[in-house]
Amino acid sequence: MIVLVIEGARRSLGWPLPIVATLALAYGVFGPYMPGILAHAGFSFEELAPFMYLRTDGIFGVPLGVSASFIFLFVLFGSFLSTSGAGQFFIDLAVGLAGKSQGGPGKAAVTASGFMGMVSGSSCGNAVTTGAFTIPLMKHSGYSPEFAGAIVAAASTGGQVMPPVMGAAAFIMAQFLGISYWEIVVGAAIPATLYFISIGAMVHFRAGKKRMPRLTDEQLPNVRKVLRQGWHLLLPIVLLVVFLAFGYSPTMAVFWSIVSLVAASWMGDKEHRMTPRRIIDAMISGGTGAVDVAAACACSGIVIGVIAITGLGLAFSSFVLSMSQGILPLALFLTMIGSIILGMGVPTTAQYIITSTLAAPALAQMGVPMFSAHLFCLYFGVLADVTPPVALATYASAGIAKSEPLKTGFTALLVAAAGFIVPYMFIYNPGLLLQGSVFEIVFASVTALIAVIGLSAAVQGYFADDINIIERLLLLAVPFLIVYPTMLTNLIGVAIVVAIFAKQKGFGKKKNTLEGGTV
Repeated sequence: MIVLVIEGARRSLGWPLPIVATLALAYGVFGPYMPGILAHAGFSFEELAPFMYLRTDGIFGVPLGVSASFIFLFVLFGSFLSTSGAGQFFIDLAVGLAGKSQGGPGKAAVTASGFMGMVSGSSCGNAVTTGAFTIPLMKHSGYSPEFAGAIVAAASTGGQVMPPVMGAAAFIMAQFLGISYWEIVVGAAIPATLYFISIGAMVHFRAGKKRMPRLTDEQLPNVRKVLRQGWHLLLPIVLLVVFLAFGYSPTMAVFWSIVSLVAASWMGDKEHRMTPRRIIDAMISGGTGAVDVAAACACSGIVIGVIAITGLGLAFSSFVLSMSQGILPLALFLTMIGSIILGMGVPTTAQYIITSTLAAPALAQMGVPMFSAHLFCLYFGVLADVTPPVALATYASAGIAKSEPLKTGFTALLVAAAGFIVPYMFIYNPGLLLQGSVFEIVFASVTALIAVIGLSAAVQGYFADDINIIERLLLLAVPFLIVYPTMLTNLIGVAIVVAIFAKQKGFGKKKNTLEGGTV
């Protein structure tokens, strides 16, 4: 059983996760020879193997159970959406809506990746699907190949933390924490939105810095035509959210969403109507697609089993607590590094399972709420997909952009900068997770929004106009002022952003007046 699970994961997912599982088994056997706090009594393989396949701590644990009961249906839903032409509809709608603005093709790439991320369980798959159309469009409009590939990689990675599906991690998180799926979706909405707004701002500011021309109507899909042809494809997604909001189980909600999608497809063109043959194709595609998730969950179950039997989770928690000396920012930083390393080359579901099992308990012992701790681990496990040297999503988009992979990877790391700040924000400010009074939630959201826009401007070196080094350093400081929710630091951060924007707008008016132009 163990050998078959590891080999199945290798065939479905490649080498990284099987290597981790094999090393975990070796750790279980050779525990007495490990250094320091990693040492344990050790187990023979005769003891270790039954623990893996006969108990619910190993292969047949929570992840595989959730994969069979919840995740499969959502993968099937994504397959039905793809077969019905929803993927191209989302891309055309995104390009049509955002294409005429400054940096329109880049914003379209961000929007399309967000749409696809709602139903996609793979950063790489998301990058390839949306990037095939949006990367050439971005390059044609003036973006460098490295930046175009970086935008698609960063946005596709963000799709894994964007509700409602969140790369299937939301279902497992709900089971781990013993709370409803809807609570996960609602709590994760603001941080994910901030991340995507930041990437959109990066695109906007880069276009302004490069003085890129806007696309013409002839170069863009007609939004009215796109909506007229594909509006019915939005109905199943709206229905899914409504069902979840009214307390239906995820299983029931997605079942009726699939049924409504089949019915709604007959309102569209003949090419994408869900005929019996197309329904069978969608089922086949969904079934084969679910194998990847099931293989990841089963293989990661081996890792969880080793963590449980050896006490590695407690050892890791003790290590973080002792190294941080009880200082929460240091503990968060150590957890971030650990989550990124553990998440490299591993699918989203496995990333979350492994990182949350090891790292989240350490944060919980320091008073961090479990939901915040788990979401923190998820973010940094996912961001491993744009963190060199592995950065799988970056390599996928770099192949389409025909750019240098490592350079694209470091560019994507800068583009995704908000993803490294937002988790710290919601740890210190639960208002971003929709916890607290209305004033606390609104104040936290507005200040965090200003912070990520200031960060994007600082990274790109442009706000309302080109910024100098002093303005850049001040804008870089804004997110750190707003991470810890004191009224004084937040107001200082907001004042910096507003003052620099007003100053640049003032200079723009003066310059235009001197040149004899109109303001």
